[in-house]
Amino acid sequence: MASPSPLQHFSLKPKRANLYYMTLVAVLCTLCYLVGIWQHSTGTTAITADISTSDSSCPPITRNTTIHLDFEAHHRAEDLPLPPAAARVAHLPPCDAKLSEYTPCQDVTRSLKFDRERLVYRERHCPEKGELLKCRIPAPHGYKVPFRWPESRDSVWYANVPHKELTVEKKKQNWVQYEGDRFRFPGGGTMFPRGADAYIDEIGKLINLRDGSVRTAIDTGCGVASWGAYLLSRDILPMSFAPRDTHEAQVQFALERGVPALIGILASQRLPYPSRAFDMAHCSRCLIPWGQYDGLYLIEVDRVLRPGGYWILSGPPINWEKHWKGWDRTAEDLKAEQTMIENVAKSLCWKKLKQKDDLAVWQKPTNHVHCKVNRKVFKKPSFCQAEDPDKAWYTAMEDCLTPLPGVNNIKEIAGGELAKWPERLTSVPPRISSGSVTGITAEMFRDNTELWKKRVAYYKTLDYQLAEPGRYRNLLDMNAYLGGFAAALVQDPVWVMNIVPVEAEVNTLGVIYERGLIGTYQNWYAFLCLPKIP
Repeated sequence: MASPSPLQHFSLKPKRANLYYMTLVAVLCTLCYLVGIWQHSTGTTAITADISTSDSSCPPITRNTTIHLDFEAHHRAEDLPLPPAAARVAHLPPCDAKLSEYTPCQDVTRSLKFDRERLVYRERHCPEKGELLKCRIPAPHGYKVPFRWPESRDSVWYANVPHKELTVEKKKQNWVQYEGDRFRFPGGGTMFPRGADAYIDEIGKLINLRDGSVRTAIDTGCGVASWGAYLLSRDILPMSFAPRDTHEAQVQFALERGVPALIGILASQRLPYPSRAFDMAHCSRCLIPWGQYDGLYLIEVDRVLRPGGYWILSGPPINWEKHWKGWDRTAEDLKAEQTMIENVAKSLCWKKLKQKDDLAVWQKPTNHVHCKVNRKVFKKPSFCQAEDPDKAWYTAMEDCLTPLPGVNNIKEIAGGELAKWPERLTSVPPRISSGSVTGITAEMFRDNTELWKKRVAYYKTLDYQLAEPGRYRNLLDMNAYLGGFAAALVQDPVWVMNIVPVEAEVNTLGVIYERGLIGTYQNWYAFLCLPKIP
């Protein structure tokens, strides 16, 4: 037999050596693992080491040296520093069931200690720090998931709003009916017993509601919000408000029906909306004394109406010649009230377009060129000086006329012309294109719009209910910025209440309204009673 070649010897020896090394490493690892388990099970352990070395580079190690290994935890939860007070959240139990409709800043009992003059006591009055509830508001007993839109427009579960008062008080006016376990809303109102749809058709004969020029509307003293509910089918987005008064559940009815609404009242504070926000304002027997206090409340409506916007009034005193006996007022009293309203409207430079039967429509001017000239005739109201027209969070109303942005000629629309809906949603808002919103450019607006389209599409992959049409009817965007979130959802059967915090460095709520969306202001720090972050 031939002897192995040198090459074969060379190839076999390293393999055999590697096998020895691997076996030795495996044995040592196993021993270390077993020793570690034993040590961990006994807490502090003494290990006797018998180690010698001939390597002069290493320090000498004494034989039979005892090394103490401590496996106890050195960082305990109780030893950690406490988080800031704002971050420590205790578990809050549910409140008593009787508080199911408690609204902190609209507490009817607490409001009685405020001034009754001009109904100030029905304005927003938030609890002091010591009055805050430390519990979670429960749903009413038997609460059910609301009907989906558009069925919710006509039906609401009784358990969700357990108040039958309006079914008795407004029985003849066809507001709301109680049937078994639910309320039915036939669409009637004090001034539209034939229904809100027919009533809106009558308004549509006086102004154009079809061409997209009217997109946002405010309903002052909305009742159960039937006017707003039926505007939605015409692509007009309403903002309804009513006070928390003897009609306990007006706004709650509106929200359960799927209609945008807020608790509010015209009293002493500005409405919580920016200037030039709404294309149309409406009052149907809303019982607001428009001619009193030097026209203060119409002055506030003028502030929130866009240039060229409409104010619609039905009910007393309109058509008093026909209705004065049924209204239980004298003809002279009603005539005097209408004269006051007409005079205030003229002093605001509004033009009365038409009065037909029970409806009257006025239009705000598109600029103030002529209005500045006729101040020689109308000494009041004078133009406001220096006050920010968009400042509307706990801001007192002023008996002065909010000036419109300047124009170069009589035909120009103050503040810039708005695109018609639906182009208005994605067109660069005039407030941005004119540079009046600090730090926001047209390019930033477009980028933000595209960004939110992608974000919402991604959200829908995470939350299948958001992607399900009709699952949600109303959403709250707590920091809306330019309204991109709401804009990305505009094709869904949902509306978004866009909140611009009063702490925001830039007030963008006017931009949101120029897009044809709705929203309001809020102070989250005050609401949560947290210290403001510098």
